[in-house]
Amino acid sequence: MVKPNTLLHNISLKPYNTFGIDVSALHFMEIDNNTLLKEVLFSEQYPEPLLLGGGSNVLLTKDVSSLVIHLNTKGIEILSKTQNHAQVKVLAGEVWHDLVCWAIEHDMGGIENLSLIPGNVGTAPIQNIGAYGVELKDVFISCQGLDLQEKKEVTFTKEDCAFGYRDSIFKTNKGRYIITSITVELTTQNHNKNITYGAIESQLKQEGINTPSLKQISDAVISIRKSKLPDPKILGNSGSFFKNPVISKEKFNALQKEYPEIPHYALGEDQQKIPAGWLIEQCGYKGKRFAEVGVHKNQALVLVNYGDAKGEQIWELAQNIQKSVQDKFNVYIEPEVNIY
Repeated sequence: MVKPNTLLHNISLKPYNTFGIDVSALHFMEIDNNTLLKEVLFSEQYPEPLLLGGGSNVLLTKDVSSLVIHLNTKGIEILSKTQNHAQVKVLAGEVWHDLVCWAIEHDMGGIENLSLIPGNVGTAPIQNIGAYGVELKDVFISCQGLDLQEKKEVTFTKEDCAFGYRDSIFKTNKGRYIITSITVELTTQNHNKNITYGAIESQLKQEGINTPSLKQISDAVISIRKSKLPDPKILGNSGSFFKNPVISKEKFNALQKEYPEIPHYALGEDQQKIPAGWLIEQCGYKGKRFAEVGVHKNQALVLVNYGDAKGEQIWELAQNIQKSVQDKFNVYIEPEVNIY
């Protein structure tokens, strides 16, 4: 077991990334408080450190010569509570799904559709995580963090974050900001439950539930995710590897003429979102294995490590998939994960 707040050397990162890639960190520190985190990040001793929270959104393709920080800060605090809402501050090292479970236990709604999304709270704003009709931005108030460029503490409002589909200011300024906590607003009664997303509605109907509780919605999401996605503890993966591409309505109409069965979701009047998993499946990759790497049999968006794969092998497969989709559909699919 790693001793917190102690500088270590030549540490395997296999336990710290959900792909289970065995690369080495020349310097490593697990940090469990924001005071030390600020001190280490603002020092000149270790430039360009790599932060790992849950390790669910990174593909490591090489050994890391800079300092690797495993952020393990914990804490959930109710800042304020009214008749209908509560503002809750959560430290970055909390596991996202643990926050969802905490909210449900306290009868607070708004994030139950985001159950079982891998990773920690601190990385949630980077991706503007979302699932089953809900995104983080729907409950987001602000986040606190560290600006590594100007070496100061910063606060971002929802508007400051420039949230988009799996996008934010933190993604477009990669490496500049480290999120230390987020504040969200959850409902305390009159929960605005979102169960219209097809898979959830079908799952609830299958279970004979017409007016579901927050817990029942969460359980339905967990059941759906488990049926599609492998457990990283058993089969290395990072969940969805690619973002669903968003294309113009004009380009979509041309594609639909050639592929009438193509699934799609309207984003306003001028754009359409296409499931990347469907595109990948049409290219014949679903369930395919290539030595120690492959595409999961139940979800073509998920690339997997069957045992001792190297990060560069997974990245090579991802690039081959990108090329196949580009060649067949003239659509570029962008990775969700960060490639290191």
